[in-house]
Amino acid sequence: MGKAAKHNQELILNGSLWKAVLALAIPVMVNSLLQTMYNLTDTYWLGQLGTGQLAAINLVSPVQNIVINFGSGITVAGSVLIAQYIGAGEKDKAERMANQILVCAVGFALVCAAICFLCSPAIVNWLGADEETYGHAVTYLSIVIWDMPFLFTINIFSSIHQAQGDTMTPMLLNLGGILFNMVLDPLFIVGFSMGTGGAAWATLLAKLLPATAALILLSMSKQEISLKRNAMRPEWENIKMILQIGLPTAIGGSTMQFGFLLMSRNVFAYGSQAMAAYGLGNKINSLITLPTNGIGSAVATIVGQNMGAGQQQRAQKGFRVAMWGSVVFLLAGGLILSLDRISTAIVSIFSDDPVVISMAADFLSIMAFWCFANGVYNSAIGLFNGTGHTEVTMAISAARLWVFRFFTLWFCETVLHMGVRSIWYSVVVSNGIATVILYLLYLMGIWKKPRIKVKRDEGQKAENLV
Repeated sequence: MGKAAKHNQELILNGSLWKAVLALAIPVMVNSLLQTMYNLTDTYWLGQLGTGQLAAINLVSPVQNIVINFGSGITVAGSVLIAQYIGAGEKDKAERMANQILVCAVGFALVCAAICFLCSPAIVNWLGADEETYGHAVTYLSIVIWDMPFLFTINIFSSIHQAQGDTMTPMLLNLGGILFNMVLDPLFIVGFSMGTGGAAWATLLAKLLPATAALILLSMSKQEISLKRNAMRPEWENIKMILQIGLPTAIGGSTMQFGFLLMSRNVFAYGSQAMAAYGLGNKINSLITLPTNGIGSAVATIVGQNMGAGQQQRAQKGFRVAMWGSVVFLLAGGLILSLDRISTAIVSIFSDDPVVISMAADFLSIMAFWCFANGVYNSAIGLFNGTGHTEVTMAISAARLWVFRFFTLWFCETVLHMGVRSIWYSVVVSNGIATVILYLLYLMGIWKKPRIKVKRDEGQKAENLV
């Protein structure tokens, strides 16, 4: 591990928490931005072709996200377990766990990609695609779903390095992929006239590059945590721990994404223009909330290592520093983005359909105004994940969609007769309710109860406390 990563570990356990949060979060923010750019690049170029192509990728994206979020349970478990082992000074166990997680994640990705490929026509038909959207959606989904093994490899690489305090290397790895994608997208979509198929192939090939680099880097013996063939054999005790910590996150994330899938059906009932606007608003709003995603990941690492080192009060302080920093940033950024002229100018970059622009700008303005709640939500998710209480994040993630969002949607449509704006308000209301509940659970101290048992290296602990 490089000097920067070791410096970050020192910050996490003994140094300035503000510096630790920023050192970990900024590369994760940039990394998340690069991941988002894959979709935004597709969105931009397909938006130049027409509303049908744009609606198609927005319609099927939740299908891909269901698989990604289920698999993310494995990567979250990996990041938490590795971080706590490192905090406790058990580097050998951290390395064996990393190998087990990689095998589990890639195997899962291959199986899911094959199933989704075979079921693509049935899935798109079930989603209620119209005649124009159906062909584009099937083409896109049946190709892009094969990027799952590559994406999971990249995510595992990121988790292993993030758990060690190194968030810079994953960021640089993804930078190469997005730059490649930005070249391939216009070449395939416009140059070769491949449409949605071109967007899918560009994304697939662009993720192959960093995934290959990730495997090469992880296989280098000079790495503090590296891949070893004998460590990849199934170790049921480690697999049990991965499932114990990762399964709640996997179930919560996938059920949440399935909820998004059903939301897509509800949105599509208002037409392809509403679907395009919904997708645009979500993607653009995700840009301003990227910092909180990065900070949430930083919180998980800071809390994980400090809990592993027996420093509970420092773990709590790290959470509070990160949370209030996020809230202030999002409050300022959200107020700017919620201005009608700003939101309209931004969505106009991705579409020239006046109806789509009007609806997307309205959706974006509403979400941006209330996005400060994401600062509390993502920081709290990081706290509970970092302490291994992923059952809490599972319950809240599922309830946010299945209970709060769908009830609000029903109430706004049926009682208030708000039309397509029912969709917009169901998003912000459900996010707000989930945020309040998470913060109340934090105040109750549930996160303090130990979930992962590690044997601390007393010499390492003494060194950490110097």
